[in-house]
Amino acid sequence: MEKTMKIPKLRPEMQNGVLCAWLKNEGDEVKAGEPVYEIETDKVVNQIEATDSGVLKKQLCEEGDTVDVLSPVAILETK
Repeated sequence: MEKTMKIPKLRPEMQNGVLCAWLKNEGDEVKAGEPVYEIETDKVVNQIEATDSGVLKKQLCEEGDTVDVLSPVAILETK
């Protein structure tokens, strides 16, 4: 089953964030609670963890992209 990973809203006033780095590559195994990517908001970098275990099937954004809150960034193939 495919699940979409989205940019979370980390603060009430947050509108978007910059995807700074992918910590996992397409095809990598991902465990729930494991960091998958980093986003920067107001000069603070946050690691975003997977909520489910599976395989990172597709990265939908590139490093350096500004992404709106709740927009999809990756597809995770869950088991």
